[in-house]
Amino acid sequence: MFANRTLLGWSLLVFTALAWGLNWPVLKLAVTEFRPFGFRAITGLGGVGLLLAIALVRGDRLRVPRGQFGWLVLTSILNVTSMMGLATLALLWLRASEAVIVAYTIPVWTTLLAWPVLGERPKKLGIVGLVLGFSGVATLVAGDVLTLSAADFAFKLPGFLLITGTALMFSLGTVLTKRRPIVMPPVPLVAWQVAIGLAPLLVGAIFFERWDLSHVTVWGWASAAYVTVIALCGAYLAWFAALRILPASTATVGMLLVPVTGVLSSALALGDPLGARHIFALGCTMTGVFLASRA
Repeated sequence: MFANRTLLGWSLLVFTALAWGLNWPVLKLAVTEFRPFGFRAITGLGGVGLLLAIALVRGDRLRVPRGQFGWLVLTSILNVTSMMGLATLALLWLRASEAVIVAYTIPVWTTLLAWPVLGERPKKLGIVGLVLGFSGVATLVAGDVLTLSAADFAFKLPGFLLITGTALMFSLGTVLTKRRPIVMPPVPLVAWQVAIGLAPLLVGAIFFERWDLSHVTVWGWASAAYVTVIALCGAYLAWFAALRILPASTATVGMLLVPVTGVLSSALALGDPLGARHIFALGCTMTGVFLASRA
């Protein structure tokens, strides 16, 4: 029985990691056919509706606990608006494989931010992880500095800044959530977070983007369906289910599959380069994340 339960936990974890890893090339494809905020509005609203339906079927309570709504808004902006908004915008300038490597320095940043916010001083292993994680990103950026023209690098720079901002915001949201957890069932909590985090993106889509979907292909709508059903709803539900079965440290390390899946699937599906520099950057980042999560 225990073995079967552990196997179920790992199956859910692998599904989550693969779903989130494949999400990066899918998003890159989507921003070639949709406006970025409009795409997130469509998929986010669909995801919220689906999550609320699941919560109602499960009989989960939807009400936010007294005194926690303001905290929920703050953490939703940090966690969801960053990942749905800034990360999607970054793909206008970056390859999917580049974005996923920088984005998954999140545990490294979390280790660094936990010191001033939570008073958790990094251990030696965590410091080594920080150095390795940042070395991976530095290798990625330095390679572009050395190989690209000044104009081409200047074009990509907003993407690097946006995806770094994503990692920083998400890490801060993680640390603040750890400091003051929001006590709600997981499904309605994710629904609330997506709804709140989506709000500024919806405003951006309405006032700053043109809603013309006539040119969207079947592949574009397929990407929207994947993000809504698999990456947003299915993966989050599987993630929370895995956390109930597996130790948190095991689940965190299992998430190292996400950047690997993202880089490999981007190379296969989009033709992103996968040279020695990219493999070295990915290896440094993954090792740094692993050490930071074990410290």
